[in-house]
Amino acid sequence: MTKFTEEVLDIIKMIPSGKVMTYGQIAAYAGNPRGARQVSRILHSMSGTHNLPWHRVINSKGTISLTGEGGFIQGAMLADEGIPVINKKIDLSKYLFKII
Repeated sequence: MTKFTEEVLDIIKMIPSGKVMTYGQIAAYAGNPRGARQVSRILHSMSGTHNLPWHRVINSKGTISLTGEGGFIQGAMLADEGIPVINKKIDLSKYLFKII
C-alpha cells in the first residue's frame, strides 16, 4: 500500500458524522492535489475492507456523483446524519469538514 493510499484512508476515517469532504480536498490533504480520481478509486475498492464512511465523500461542486440506487443510498445516509440533500446537492459552506 502506498503512503498516499494510507493517508487517504486515514483522512476518510476522520470525517465525522454530519460532515462531508470532497475527493479533491482529500487528495490535497494526502499530498497529491491532482489525485481526486485516485481517491475515488481507493474509496471504491477499499470502502468495505476498511469500513470507510464512503457516503461522506462528494465532488467539488458539493454534489453526489453516484447515479441510480447508489446516489439515492448516499443521499439517504447523509440525510440520516442531519445533512440536507436537495437535488443531490449539499451546502459545502455548512457541512464541509476541514482538517486543521
